[in-house]
Amino acid sequence: MSHLKSFLKNKDHAGVQFIKYAFCGGVAAFADIVAFFLLAWLVFPALTSDETIVKLFHLDIVEVPKHIREINFVIANGLAFLISNTVAYLLNILFVFRSGKHSRLKEMGLFYLVSGISVGLGTGIGYLLIHSFGFTSSISYVAKAISTMLINFLARKFIIFKH
Repeated sequence: MSHLKSFLKNKDHAGVQFIKYAFCGGVAAFADIVAFFLLAWLVFPALTSDETIVKLFHLDIVEVPKHIREINFVIANGLAFLISNTVAYLLNILFVFRSGKHSRLKEMGLFYLVSGISVGLGTGIGYLLIHSFGFTSSISYVAKAISTMLINFLARKFIIFKH
């Protein structure tokens, strides 16, 4: 038990930090996925009958025109971002990075700003994949997730938190 406690408290070793960042990122990504797909299914219809998740869970969906689906994709991503970014911030300050480089308010502001920019870019990519190439929302979501993960780690490690 003391090894686990030591592991969770260690914020200096780069390897340990990366492992914890990946795990915390996975938890935040799970929160984002759940929030996005629930919103895209139940609140802002953005799913098509071709979606893997629709087929896997036999979801009853509301088919909407492509231009509505594009807008709903963006809205659902924005709301999911607020939820998952709060999860990510809390996990990052508890287990991964050292706070204190900036005041708490500035730190949170930078965290959300960087995340917002990366999610905005990723959501834009997802929108273009739907609009220009007719990709499913699921494929567009994965493209968004990969681009945001890469930008966020680098900015959090070198700009927002102490290292």
